[in-house]
Amino acid sequence: MGVRKNQATLTAAEKNSFVQAVLQLKKQGTYDGFVATHNTFIMNDRDTSPRAGHRAPSFLPWHRQFLLEFERALQKVDASVSLPYWDWTADNSTSASLWADDFLGGDGQPGDGQVTTGPFAGSTGNWPIREGASDAPFLTRSLGTGVGALPTRTDLDAVLAIGVYDVAPWNSTSGDGFRNGLEGWARTGPELHNRVHVWIGGAMGTGYSPNDPVFWLHHCFIDRLWADWQSLHPAASYLPTSATTDVVSLNQPIRPWNTVTPADLLDHTRFYTYA
Repeated sequence: MGVRKNQATLTAAEKNSFVQAVLQLKKQGTYDGFVATHNTFIMNDRDTSPRAGHRAPSFLPWHRQFLLEFERALQKVDASVSLPYWDWTADNSTSASLWADDFLGGDGQPGDGQVTTGPFAGSTGNWPIREGASDAPFLTRSLGTGVGALPTRTDLDAVLAIGVYDVAPWNSTSGDGFRNGLEGWARTGPELHNRVHVWIGGAMGTGYSPNDPVFWLHHCFIDRLWADWQSLHPAASYLPTSATTDVVSLNQPIRPWNTVTPADLLDHTRFYTYA
């Protein structure tokens, strides 16, 4: 069983192992399949249509399974690799270790937003963008330009305090549930997940967001926050528990896998733990 660590605590060797495994998936052609899958769901998930990955209660289990599939692919390359997470309430600047040249590389350059440093820079030739929102063949970022600041711990604690998992109508307008508070569509409280995507900008501001490897670290933290919320509210369950139009209930299969349900994914310790 793997242990998912805070990226700020990774050794140089652990960082390198993660980066090399990601690059190998790209070289194999496997990586771009994950990018395409995510874009398909974010484009099709709408408030008034069947939705699984976004704007819905299954946002969290869908991404948990998506992360598991990616982590398993990494481990086929290097069995020692587990996904790290990025605590953006602490490492919240453009100079955080996350963006170092030996890990994810830094900001995009003015004008075209091209990332020019680190292992995923366009100049390396190792990270061609084949599935993207534009014709740009390189990774793009615009750190901190879309919104002023990343969410704070105070913002996060306010969402973790919400005692119900989700509420009808089970979409982006559900203002009183934890899921939508964390996902970031609700305008009645602090924006979290969505705000981070916008803060990074570039590829992360599109449906093709996994083109930026930071996607996995961001969503790994989102996954950890779901686990934290479950610990804080042990009597609260995934909702809805019975079949509901357009969304995935507790025991219904999740597309595109169709072999797992939210109930199968509630206990992350079956698969990994967090450090």
